[in-house]
Amino acid sequence: MSTITLAIIIGSVREGRFGPVVANWFADQVDDRFEVDLIDLADADLPHALPATSPMFEPDPVRPAGMRDLSARLAAADAFVIVTPDYNRSYPSALKAAIDWHYTQWETKAIGFVGYSGASGGLLAIEHLRQVFTELNAHTVRDYVSFPRYYLLFDEDGRLRDPEEPAAAATALLDQLHWWTSALVAAKTAPVVA
Repeated sequence: MSTITLAIIIGSVREGRFGPVVANWFADQVDDRFEVDLIDLADADLPHALPATSPMFEPDPVRPAGMRDLSARLAAADAFVIVTPDYNRSYPSALKAAIDWHYTQWETKAIGFVGYSGASGGLLAIEHLRQVFTELNAHTVRDYVSFPRYYLLFDEDGRLRDPEEPAAAATALLDQLHWWTSALVAAKTAPVVA
């Protein structure tokens, strides 16, 4: 397979968020098997009121003009990494809105996770997201990167104080994403046997 387009999605839009630091760190870990598209949900118009018909039945609903770029970039991606904090033991509402406004953009694609928060390191959000993406017929890979107490792990310049273990976790995640994305792309192009 040629280079995989990997969309890294910053899932928090909260003022003062740490997501861009984590997302940029992860993007620096990505090797030449992937072409990175860093997507910041803060740049999209994400209304919480959804269309009357589910995207499952109407896969390309009329979306706000401020969401068209996001929709096109999600559709062009071969695989995703969601960078998410825990908000109240789950994931941010902006991320849920971005997910729910789309359907075919996630379908049969591989998805990985990078979490950060206080004690859980984003794992509570990641577990909820696994359930959601299973419903959307996407494949979530097992390995992940987690930053519990992220505010102690990164220095004031946004660099990890001890990068070895997180870098190894990122490599494992990228290896799984590459394998699964290659397998899913091959399966989609294989002839159907009647």
